[in-house]
Amino acid sequence: MNLRHQVSRPSQTKIIATLGPACENPEVLTRMLQAGVDIVRINSAHATIEDCHVLVSRVRELSAGLGTPVGILLDLAGPKLRLGQLVNDHVHCREDTIIRFVRGETAQNPDELVCSYPSFIDEVGPDDRILLADGTVSLLVEKVSKEAAYCRVIQPGVVRSRQGINVVGIKFRVRALTETDREFASWGAENDIDFLGLSFVRFPEEVRELKALLQSKRSDAQVIAKIEKAEALENLPEIIQAADAVMIARGDLGVETDIAQLAVVQKKIIRLCRQHCRPVVVATQMLDSMQQQVLPTRAEVADVANAIIDGADACMLSGETALGRHPVEAVTMMHRIALATEEFTSQQFEAAPCSYDGGEGEAITTATVEAAVHLAARIGARLIAAGTATGRTVLKISRHRLGVPVVGITDNPAALRRMCLYWGVIPLGGPKAPDPEGLLRFVVNWGKHAGFLASGDRVVVISGTGIHQAVQNLIIAHQVD
Repeated sequence: MNLRHQVSRPSQTKIIATLGPACENPEVLTRMLQAGVDIVRINSAHATIEDCHVLVSRVRELSAGLGTPVGILLDLAGPKLRLGQLVNDHVHCREDTIIRFVRGETAQNPDELVCSYPSFIDEVGPDDRILLADGTVSLLVEKVSKEAAYCRVIQPGVVRSRQGINVVGIKFRVRALTETDREFASWGAENDIDFLGLSFVRFPEEVRELKALLQSKRSDAQVIAKIEKAEALENLPEIIQAADAVMIARGDLGVETDIAQLAVVQKKIIRLCRQHCRPVVVATQMLDSMQQQVLPTRAEVADVANAIIDGADACMLSGETALGRHPVEAVTMMHRIALATEEFTSQQFEAAPCSYDGGEGEAITTATVEAAVHLAARIGARLIAAGTATGRTVLKISRHRLGVPVVGITDNPAALRRMCLYWGVIPLGGPKAPDPEGLLRFVVNWGKHAGFLASGDRVVVISGTGIHQAVQNLIIAHQVD
């Protein structure tokens, strides 16, 4: 029997919106949250810790006022190579001319470039290809001296101070977690940030290093590994296993790797994340033209839809909401695209059950979830719910892509916000560890009030018997009176 009924609901694909000047007005941010934002992103590359404190306080206040949980993602800047301060704040790189990279943080001459990474000149060599300004300007290293790297301009254009630098094929000796990142991460741990984005991950050990820092601060914040380096693709299964979630950061990934392969790489990453039961976010330029225009291009609409069809748990807006002229419209459009696409994909997904790992209790919960999902499909349930202390149970349900509301009930505020990332999951604050019958009554009453359930509808609830703590081993199938 088909389980996938259409109901009035928010989009099942979650929406992440980057904060910035365009939405610093609380009224604008409120409208964005009402339009469908599940998680807000704070980019530490463009903020101080004081800025972060103000933004977090504002989001939490608005979330409480709306009565809706909102997750907060603190994106660590990582060791991104950037240009330093240039003469006149820009350099026009003309084709076939020679541009020099010199040491220092400030250029002294119009034909000089400087890099934020002090060892840049020591680690590049002849025939290396340097990409600037998101790959729009290309240089070829011809020779390197002790004090400078001499580069010929292959693809001309204008570069500006502090724009990004990518070098194809070079593995720089930089750490994914910089000292500045550690300061931001420590602040995030102390202020109950829900997710930390680790930029430019190359190895699983880097993910574990950040997790160890968070654990030392007694933080349950989850680590999102950002895939944007070629080296990350070489170690992808191990990185996915080490992380709590993954972000496909297509900006730098499209420069660090062959851009012609980007769509295929995206599909491979999403498929692997689903196999490992890890939420996956697709990011960068999803509705980029909406920074200026009130409507996206047709290609952008297709891009968002294809990410959802691929199986993304969330799509992220960057400049569209941080800097753009139409932040609320961008969120509204992404929500509309998600709703339309989810209707099409209602028959597309096969179950991607989580592996039986994490010990005996975890294996029992996983098996219980699989049995509950099968039962829900057989009886045509209109809703499936689970009481959860951490959110892990509803994450397992989410992997099956039921197409009906999945309600995660918890009295843990952190778990409530964490579930904002899980596809199809509605986080719902509820009573502390109710008995199974009490949990069922709570779900049915909420479902009726919210318009998800009516007389004659069937619902499946996952709970625990209480014999073993932290084990979900009870399934209730119920028809609403």
